[in-house]
Amino acid sequence: MRPHLRALRLRPPDRLAAKRDPRLIAADESHFAAIAAELARQRADLESRLATTLRLPGGSGQEALDRDQEVHRLTARLRQLSRFGLDLCLGRIVPADGSAPVYIGRLGLTDRDGERLLIDWRSPAAEPFFGATHAAPLGLASKRRYRWAHGRVSDYWDEVYRGSDLEQTAALDDQSAFIASLGGERSGRMRDVLGTIQADQDAIIRADSRGALVVDGGPGTGKTVVALHRTAYLLYADPRLSRSHGGVLFVGPSARYLDYVSDVLPSLGEDGVHIATLADLVLQGDVAVREGDPAVAALKASAALVDAVEAAVRHYERPPRDGMLVRTDWVDVELEPDDWADAFAAADRGTPHNEQRDQVWEELLTILIDKVGEEVPPHIAQRAITTNEELREAFARAWPLLDPAGVVADLLSVPAYLRACAPGLRPDDVARLQRADPRAWTTSDLPLLDAARLRIGDPDEAKRRRERETLLARETEQRETVLDDLLSSGMLDSDTDSEGLLSMLTGEYGADLREKLIDTGALPASDPDALAGPFAHILVDEAQELTDAEWAMLLRRCPSRSFTIVGDRAQARHGFAESWEQRLARVGISSATAPVELASLTINYRTPEEVMAAAEPVIHAVLPDANVPSSVRASGIPVTTIPMSERDALLDAWLDEHAEGVAVVIGDASFAPRARVASLTSELAKGLEFDLVLLAEPDEQPDSRAAAAADDASRADAARVEAAVDRYVAMTRATQQLVLLAP
Repeated sequence: MRPHLRALRLRPPDRLAAKRDPRLIAADESHFAAIAAELARQRADLESRLATTLRLPGGSGQEALDRDQEVHRLTARLRQLSRFGLDLCLGRIVPADGSAPVYIGRLGLTDRDGERLLIDWRSPAAEPFFGATHAAPLGLASKRRYRWAHGRVSDYWDEVYRGSDLEQTAALDDQSAFIASLGGERSGRMRDVLGTIQADQDAIIRADSRGALVVDGGPGTGKTVVALHRTAYLLYADPRLSRSHGGVLFVGPSARYLDYVSDVLPSLGEDGVHIATLADLVLQGDVAVREGDPAVAALKASAALVDAVEAAVRHYERPPRDGMLVRTDWVDVELEPDDWADAFAAADRGTPHNEQRDQVWEELLTILIDKVGEEVPPHIAQRAITTNEELREAFARAWPLLDPAGVVADLLSVPAYLRACAPGLRPDDVARLQRADPRAWTTSDLPLLDAARLRIGDPDEAKRRRERETLLARETEQRETVLDDLLSSGMLDSDTDSEGLLSMLTGEYGADLREKLIDTGALPASDPDALAGPFAHILVDEAQELTDAEWAMLLRRCPSRSFTIVGDRAQARHGFAESWEQRLARVGISSATAPVELASLTINYRTPEEVMAAAEPVIHAVLPDANVPSSVRASGIPVTTIPMSERDALLDAWLDEHAEGVAVVIGDASFAPRARVASLTSELAKGLEFDLVLLAEPDEQPDSRAAAAADDASRADAARVEAAVDRYVAMTRATQQLVLLAP
């Protein structure tokens, strides 16, 4: 059956009756038919080519690598084209110069004759679709946006610009596609909003990747939407950010948040972005618990304690002060303190400690063999010195293999060690940081563990590397033995070698060919940490919550300082008195190292006026200068307060009335989640959105509760700010209705 706008030919609401006019949709029907046919042809072609490639012999070496890369490329493209049907198309633009309409897609699509059926939304030619306004039409006569449901067009909206006479062939509506989309029900995943990106958001999405771009905005301003779309755009537009140059890392605040946004990037044509929380960057992140003592958490949040890790490692990189006599059966060699110092100086400071160990050992052997001189043949001297057990034991003490977690555990359990590595700490701080079980990891330990892992390296990597080198040497020896046997036996000579194998093995390029004969696939492979970086660009959401120590985790992974930083100072649970520029300069991102730009979003697209009117006084009570965004719509549903005893009855009624949509109960630990109703804390709800929010009121006001629990006025103020921010964040999760639950 020919693809067409089937949803418009059913029995649409009266409001859509006029949109069935053939003059409005005939061109779209024809173009969609061409898109559907080309999608089917390309999918069939990709499936055939993939099947053919998979049937090829596996091979080895470069041949196997080439085959695997082709399988990966074909699979990725097939996955992209199979993810969508006609809903690959977002809309169309009609140029004011009278040229043919241009259709905008999630991906570009060209037919076999070279006709462009869809242009990729990230291309320069697509910019007017997102950026055109009545004040600046960008050369357009009109544009049309589609709403898709279940693979069909369920509605569409036209926007006609000044000076155009297209009213007869455009469906004009008093409600834009964007405003109409805001009132729709939510689900457990972030909604697809690519077709309704606004001009102010699009300008940020397409901003240059050099340096750091801060996207600052209050609740509901679309910060996360902008961040995810910017990620997809940069990967398309900037070759410096390709996977071969490090790729892109997206960092979110929680695992639930990442699950919520996980579909967005694939829907934008990008499957290769690394997505993680800060805890995911560290091996111990999955077992770490919240730090129980706020004072300890504050100490570990500073960059000073992270610096203590560097001092702790350098403690194991000091050359011995005493020399030794290396005795062998062939010769005795004096190893002096200066020799130790020279060997230690050979370590490449950009290399992890455990990898530096091999560099220092090789330099030490060179120094000793040079001292032997011509008394003993070099190969004998090297074997004798290398196998000297006393020397090897002395070297193991001088430059030991370290366990990153063990170094951090020592800092947290040996006061003298911590004092030596962090001399700026007060005695009571040193005592506060000690704990009985040094490996009972908390989330505040993660920056320390991360610094230790990247500075020290994987303790098992050296073992894997030695195994690889040993097996490689064995493979090489076996290969040379086989070749020598072939040549010496006369089985391979110029008379019998009709294929030219002899000349290939012994000629100018023989070494390269012989190298390819080694089966490298059988060698033990390294196990690099995919999240260790370096990355070409890092995008971090809810960045207002990051401590200095956590910023250090990201800076180590992005030497270029190319960042997209998304956040809201008013939603910082522990306060954010500085400007963004001051905070970033303090952690190591400033205009002196890379450009720093600030882009503000001030319009609240998500939260209705009724909810914002209740939420604004909450945050302004503790942060008078908080940038509270203005809502663009009202839901018509007032904020109400009900007794906690009526909670379940309200939820039951809401679920009966709403076949779709999601709700959440925030701050009530007694509530067990059920279908379409989550149970969260304010902190875990950050970044999410729900049609209905039920927020448990505290038993006491935040300021009185904080004052009772705090030791002094400053801590009471901090607790009051945290409680108000949590409440503000929770209230602004609502897209339709907010209900307060009184105790």
